[in-house]
Amino acid sequence: MYLIFDTETTGLPKRWKAPLTDSENWPRCIQIAWQIHDIKGALIRHEDYLILPDGFTIPFDSEKIHGISTALAENQGTPLAEVLNKFHTALNEVDFVVGHNVSFDRNIMGAEYLRLGLEDVFEQKAVIDTCTEETARLCQITGGRGGKFKLPTLSELYYFLFQERFEDAHNATADVEATTRALFELLRKEFIHPKAFDNQDLQTQDLKVQPPFKSAGLSHQNLKKASEKLIKKESQAQTISISRADSSALSIAPFVHLHNHSQFSVLQATSRVSQLVTATAEYKMPAVALTDHANLMGAFHFIKAINTHNKALEEGEQTIKPIVGCEFYVCDDHTDKSRRDDGYQIVFLAKNKKGYHNLVKMTSIAYVNGFYYVPRIDRKVVQQYKEDLIVLTGNTYGEIASKILNLGDRQAEEALLWWHKEFKDDLYVELMRHNEEGEDRANTVLVRLANQYNLPLIATNNTYYTKKEEANAHDILLCVKEGEKQATPIGRGRGFRYGFPNQDYYYKSPDEMKTLFQDLPEAILNIEALVAKIEFFDLAREVLLPKFEIPKIYQVPDDSDGKKGENTYLNHLTYQGAEKRYGTLSDEIKERIDFELGVIAKTGYPGYFLIVQDLIAAARELGVSVGPGRGSAAGSVVAYCLKITNIDPIKYNLLFERFLNPDRVSMPDIDIDFDDEGRSKVMDYVIDKYGSNQVAQIITYGTMAAKSSIRDTARVLDLPLGEADRIAKLLPNIKLGKILSSTDAELKENLRNDEILRVNEIKNLAEEDSLSGETIQQAKILEGSLRNIGTHACGVIITPDDITQFVPVATAKDSDLYVTQFDNSVVEDAGLLKMDFLGLKTLTLIKDTVKLVKYKHNVDLDPDTFALDDEKTYELFQRGDTVGIFQYESAGMQKYLKDLKPTVFADLIAMNALYRPGPLEYIPSFVDRKNGKEDISYDLPIMAEYLEETYGITVYQEQVMLLSQKLAGFSKGEADVLRKAMGKKIFSLLQKLKPQFIDGGINNGHPQEVLEKIWKDWEAFAAYAFNKSHSTCYALIGYQTAYLKAHYPAEYMAAVLSNNMNDIKQVTFFMEECRRMGLNVLGPDVNESFYKFAVNDDQAIRFGMGAIKGVGKGAVETIIEYRKDGRYTSIFDLVKRIDLRAANKKAFENLVLAGGFDSFLNVNRSQYLNPDGDGITFLEKTLRFGAKYQENLNSSQTSLFSEETTNTYQDLTIPACEPWTNLTRLKKEKEVVGIYISSHPLDDFTHEIDHFVNITLNQIGDLNDFLRKELNIGGIVNDIQHLESRNGKGWARFVLEDFTDQYEFRIFGEDYLKYRHFLVVNQFIRIRIMIREGWTNRETGKVGAPRMQYLQFEMLQNTVENNAKKLTLQLEISQLEQEKIKQLEDDLRLFKGDNQLIFNVYDSNKKVKLALKSKKQKIKITSELLTLLDKNNWQYKLN
Repeated sequence: MYLIFDTETTGLPKRWKAPLTDSENWPRCIQIAWQIHDIKGALIRHEDYLILPDGFTIPFDSEKIHGISTALAENQGTPLAEVLNKFHTALNEVDFVVGHNVSFDRNIMGAEYLRLGLEDVFEQKAVIDTCTEETARLCQITGGRGGKFKLPTLSELYYFLFQERFEDAHNATADVEATTRALFELLRKEFIHPKAFDNQDLQTQDLKVQPPFKSAGLSHQNLKKASEKLIKKESQAQTISISRADSSALSIAPFVHLHNHSQFSVLQATSRVSQLVTATAEYKMPAVALTDHANLMGAFHFIKAINTHNKALEEGEQTIKPIVGCEFYVCDDHTDKSRRDDGYQIVFLAKNKKGYHNLVKMTSIAYVNGFYYVPRIDRKVVQQYKEDLIVLTGNTYGEIASKILNLGDRQAEEALLWWHKEFKDDLYVELMRHNEEGEDRANTVLVRLANQYNLPLIATNNTYYTKKEEANAHDILLCVKEGEKQATPIGRGRGFRYGFPNQDYYYKSPDEMKTLFQDLPEAILNIEALVAKIEFFDLAREVLLPKFEIPKIYQVPDDSDGKKGENTYLNHLTYQGAEKRYGTLSDEIKERIDFELGVIAKTGYPGYFLIVQDLIAAARELGVSVGPGRGSAAGSVVAYCLKITNIDPIKYNLLFERFLNPDRVSMPDIDIDFDDEGRSKVMDYVIDKYGSNQVAQIITYGTMAAKSSIRDTARVLDLPLGEADRIAKLLPNIKLGKILSSTDAELKENLRNDEILRVNEIKNLAEEDSLSGETIQQAKILEGSLRNIGTHACGVIITPDDITQFVPVATAKDSDLYVTQFDNSVVEDAGLLKMDFLGLKTLTLIKDTVKLVKYKHNVDLDPDTFALDDEKTYELFQRGDTVGIFQYESAGMQKYLKDLKPTVFADLIAMNALYRPGPLEYIPSFVDRKNGKEDISYDLPIMAEYLEETYGITVYQEQVMLLSQKLAGFSKGEADVLRKAMGKKIFSLLQKLKPQFIDGGINNGHPQEVLEKIWKDWEAFAAYAFNKSHSTCYALIGYQTAYLKAHYPAEYMAAVLSNNMNDIKQVTFFMEECRRMGLNVLGPDVNESFYKFAVNDDQAIRFGMGAIKGVGKGAVETIIEYRKDGRYTSIFDLVKRIDLRAANKKAFENLVLAGGFDSFLNVNRSQYLNPDGDGITFLEKTLRFGAKYQENLNSSQTSLFSEETTNTYQDLTIPACEPWTNLTRLKKEKEVVGIYISSHPLDDFTHEIDHFVNITLNQIGDLNDFLRKELNIGGIVNDIQHLESRNGKGWARFVLEDFTDQYEFRIFGEDYLKYRHFLVVNQFIRIRIMIREGWTNRETGKVGAPRMQYLQFEMLQNTVENNAKKLTLQLEISQLEQEKIKQLEDDLRLFKGDNQLIFNVYDSNKKVKLALKSKKQKIKITSELLTLLDKNNWQYKLN
């Protein structure tokens, strides 16, 4: 006998593994149905019952599934005890209990038995489940866990078995009927094999002979319609008003939005903070709240934006009060990460600064300790930090509303009472009306509970976008977050996506909100009292420095803030350093030091200098390279004496006030360059010194740029990838919003002609009623949205105490440190000490070069002591030989250096400052004045003192500052203000300063018209004038790199290659520079290579073994370590000596492929990887040999007989094997290194490429640049895919590679059929291509992207013979010798043919040229002939 049963419940358990005695966890049964069948499947009887709710209600979300409302259950339900009694009787009659996912229903009923104090009767029953791995494999529905098939739902199983839809799912009576039919069909066909059967054949023999099982045909009550009928009847009977307030006050009551999300709710909202403030002002609301999901990232920006708005108001205008809040995820236990629990969304508002700090603590805990899918807190955290906070109960995901909809009214009431107990008068019951049935159901109960406990109601709208028309863009944003298409329907479960049910989640006007809540006016009226509880507070403050411990001897009594002691200690360290830097201190130096120390004391920053000095001293102690300085800090003599910087400000006329203005106190900012490998050591020192809870990195907000927003939107809207890519490529480097809002005249001012054409196409597309048009319009709204968060590359925060006392923090994936929730733009304003620890690759490069020089030449170099008048170094600059030289390596800079011919360090400083957009136009004049081609003049002779070093041209901001003091008597502070006003074009400030300058100059006896000219010149140039301090520091680093390249070229270039090891294109570029310099770059070698690139005894550069894929640092280290005992003589010697645990088989294989063992004589690379008949490679046998040798050498048995061991383990015989072809060897080399090292496959085709190829593959970018031009391309085919289009026509995708890059081509139609025989991997080919305009779309008239028209393919080896028509030899008359001419004649006779031979005979002294055609001799132009001419140094040209 079988009992098949099913239940409907009030929901799902929160914890599936909880014991059945946990009655709060297990939902209630509200319907049960069962059928009893005999062994043949015949129906004995069926019963079904609705259960009378006793002390619980049926949640709305459950009602939506099965249709059973509390009203229906109360109207038709049977008491639970009576039902359990009948079910118990039924169970006693049967042998097997059956269900679909029966464990759930069994637990539901087991919990109900226990609630009534009865015994769990299921424990003795055999159970059969129709939802198992067997039925999963039967239905084969993908999407299960761990790559398995998904367990089928009853509907899916039913459809599989009977090819019929089962529509009445989630009605227990219908479910039982469907389960019964499925069970007997599964048993009849032996699809399942229940463990409950002792003998399945015996149990099912009667079923096997029967026809397919039919349903009993029972009639089922439509539960949903029955519920709706009762609810409608009840609502008509209700006539009691739900409002407790007088509605007449509603019209004049202020409304404030208290539940708003901004873009800082990452990928969940589109509202910008500025939009919220603007909308609040437009609606004349007195306040606005920001309540982002779990974070306070936008809090500072929010308050700052409102403060800015309020300051701009006229007197009497309405100000806005900012309300800082946060919508937290409150779960059961925020530390529990064993199961997903996102908790409930509860809104907290800060009443004052203390409340804000409690929000900071909670959000920090949520991210640092509670992050599991989302940042979470729990009730214990709430209790700890509840002071000065207001709580709103939240939306339908809030605890109370969610429990109403998912668990029941009693649980919701218990939750409300807990929150009321904790927050008393600061708890508000939040109501929303978005025209959603679930929300309305929850509101009814919320209002009843609020009335019952006399709690205030509050109306909110839970906004995610500012305007209703932005709803679609917001929906697209949600799709971006979920990785979904917008076409996927919104809902839960498979085949659905997350989304909002309607477009009502916008920033509604007060009138709209009052209309929504006119029947509940108190929900609006209560807002004013809530807002009155909020105190205004600001988050901006003075920077708080961590306490720096100074020696007791310098501590001063009655020094409450420690500043006196810090000043005393700073004075001591400065003068101590000054004596080391300068020796005897002149009055000028003392005056400058005292001035700076006085300003530092006055501004209150002695501690800052002590902290920085300590860090840099520690860095040097740790062996970290520190830059000479960066930015305006190099203008400080105090910093120079403390060894914070390494540039003497007095020597180079650098100004302290440019760094720290004595008249306008602002936080000094010392950025520090460390070598990028040592930067982490400095970070560790900071953490050790101040504690990890006082150090943090700075968050960065990754926003959607124009192209990103186009691509993201296109992906969501399902715009074809090609069209999305085309639109994105049309965009110039300008915001999409600006493109669509700017006039044609405005665009012409900022864009090139080709960009204007592309922009016009974007504007035309945006106006189309097409998918492309919609993509652009929606992308415009999403542009600038926060897409992700990251970590600032160099910014570090250090605080005086636990960092969460000052700023909210989060965590980052790639760092163990905290990350501030405030970004770089506001951390200092928020009172945090920010330091930039920059990792400068060039410092590592210098450090590596110094190490190589020491290793190869035993010379100790100190870059800080390099003479700044080194002739060899300036010759390098004069040649423009600056590839790989910091700040001076661009092609444009090389050109100007050749023109300038720098001879002094000041020239390099000036070039570093001038080579930027703007001042670039002054370079020709600077060059001519330097070289005496243009007169050096000064507006006033007195100006020569400061302009002489730049040949009368104002180059630096410091020059403007010094001249304003000298000419017009400006103070140091005023001079700095002038510098800022000019640099930032603050015209209002310039208007105030100009009369002061003119009057001051006149008072000093200078002519007014000359002063007017000087001011005008400054205004024009000062916006471009550069910071001399920064330029000097980086010029010094550049000079140091040039010095090393000039004196130690091989070591320097090896270091350059090492520092670009992870960028294979850069390695290729710098290898080319090595060849130009005459330096050999050799492949890796186990006897000479290190991890990085190195220099061997022949001054050739050896490839670093660390650049080979799969060869880890451990493998390299063991090879280098055991090499100290002598060079390796063979592969056997190597495997006997090194630690084979550190070098695996893959490392050895890749070393073979890269040529690492080529120095072992009489063995080629193919032999190592030859399978040698038995399928095991020689290399693998060698590794086994080495392992066995070391094992025996180390064993106690043979340790006494080492000679015997040596004799026993003779080297293996190396199997004979054909060497790889040159091309095969190079291809394998490239596989493991990324480039060809020993040679290039195209090396044999240099003549073909030099003479008959007009573009390299790395130059092919935007095809628009080559319209209607013929391109001749040559290279090797690396990859080919022959494909077929939808209409059955063949086409191909192939990759061609030349010396510079590789490029993917596509070929279609007749071209494909004509040239497909050329498309073979490793084929050398030349292609002639014409770039034509794209095809025109007949429907839209749009012209597509440019296309390639293939004119000709040919084999590269035939190119010279096919295309060379004539050869012209260039003969300098003074170099003609009888013997050379005779040799040339003999050589040419070897190549008889039909090509024209011409001699261009010229005399370069007399500038005479004579062209002579050879009448008797014609030649055959071949690659061999050209090679011969090259060998004998004959100059020639083809065609």
